Amino acid sequence: MSPEKMITMANQIATFFSSQPGDDQAERVAAHLNDFWEPRMRSQLLSYLDQGGAGLHPLVIDAQSHIAAPLDS
Repeated sequence: MSPEKMITMANQIATFFSSQPGDDQAERVAAHLNDFWEPRMRSQLLSYLDQGGAGLHPLVIDAQSHIAAPLDS
């Protein structure tokens, strides 16, 4: 997936959860990514975050430590 598409998709998820009550929005973003993004997509996102995560919503950046890193096959 292109980085632009990945950023857009991740930011849409973060925007939704940012409007929800509570103080666990970052964890909920990560839970959504863990449940619905295939391992290859999560791996790409984690790599992008490791490079600084330019353009990503702050909740996606905050969610980084809660995103499940795919196991190598």
